[in-house]
Amino acid sequence: RPLGAGAGGITRYIVPAGALLALSFVIWKVVENFLPLKRKDQNSGEPTSSGVTWSFAAGSNLSTSTSIKAQKESKKNLNKFYKELRTLKTVNMAGRQFGDEGLFFLAESLAYNKSAEEVDFSGNAITAAGIEAFDGILQINTALKTLNLSGNIIGDEGAKCLSDILIENVGIQKLFLNSTNIGDEGAKAISDLLKKNKTIRIVQLSNNTIEYSGFASIADALLENNTLRSLYLNGNYGGPLGASSLAKGVVGNKSLRELHLHGNGFGNEGLRVLMSALSAHKGKITVLDIGNNNITSEGSLYVAEFIKVTKSLRWLSLYMDDVGDEGAEKVADALKQNKTISTMDFGGNNIHSRGVTAIAETLKENEVLTTLELSYNPIGPEGVKALCDVLKFNGKLQTLKLGWCQVIQNLIEA
Repeated sequence: RPLGAGAGGITRYIVPAGALLALSFVIWKVVENFLPLKRKDQNSGEPTSSGVTWSFAAGSNLSTSTSIKAQKESKKNLNKFYKELRTLKTVNMAGRQFGDEGLFFLAESLAYNKSAEEVDFSGNAITAAGIEAFDGILQINTALKTLNLSGNIIGDEGAKCLSDILIENVGIQKLFLNSTNIGDEGAKAISDLLKKNKTIRIVQLSNNTIEYSGFASIADALLENNTLRSLYLNGNYGGPLGASSLAKGVVGNKSLRELHLHGNGFGNEGLRVLMSALSAHKGKITVLDIGNNNITSEGSLYVAEFIKVTKSLRWLSLYMDDVGDEGAEKVADALKQNKTISTMDFGGNNIHSRGVTAIAETLKENEVLTTLELSYNPIGPEGVKALCDVLKFNGKLQTLKLGWCQVIQNLIEA
């Protein structure tokens, strides 16, 4: 055959490239239906993510390599803390956030420990469950003198657990439990502790949620305890009833030296009962903080009466009450007769030039007062002038605070 005729015949049997590709695709899809597919078992529980496991635990939402690194770093830090507890006298571990698990690891180092005397575990995310780490440890430790657990939300259950443990402790003298969410039940547990433990000298329970019932429990403890020196109940919810119940314990206690009751809403009536108890008190109170308790001019009269009879008080705070000019005059007059108070805090009491003039006149006769706080009072230029005129020639005052008193600079220089 001619060449042209042969070539034409061949082309009739050759499939174009595009058609061949399409045909291959169709054949593969048909074959694919008969091949066994490897699929994930829907009930296997295996995660479908790419190697990342999510958790609500702090710091756990990391890749495996990062998580391992964090764990190593955490163990390294805990070992360092452990060594500090074993070797140092004063150990500050505040705000390390090691939590309950970390405390269980660290608490072991306190057993038979003769080095650490002051330990600060404040702000470490410790809960009531973590307090159990001290069980069997603090009962046999006699070296530790100060334990600070403030800023850990241990609540009433944690307070109960700790109290049960410390009943058998004979070393700890200072116990700090500020801002730990302790309420009335927790206060009762601390009360039971103070009735049996004769070693503790200072208890701080400030900024908790203790109300009247809790104050009554603490008062019961004061009637039986004769070793406690300082009690801090600042920033709770005692109210007038709390002040009245606490007064019953104060009047029968001879060991107490410092009473910190700032910010409890006692009011004038609660203060009246408390001041009456302190006036009849047979002990020697040296520090009294009754600031921010809604005390007005009426309440200042009860304070003045106490100032006249006390022979031990060294430091008195009425900071952020509202005694005004009339109240300032009453207290100032009482200070003329007092021979012991060296520090007086009138800060934030709405005292004007009239009230501060009365205080200035007191300085002519009082030779004991060395520190006077008058900040946050609108005493103005006239009040400052009255102070300056007296202080040029009279008094033993060493520290005078006049922050935010509406004072003109040139009068300060005078």
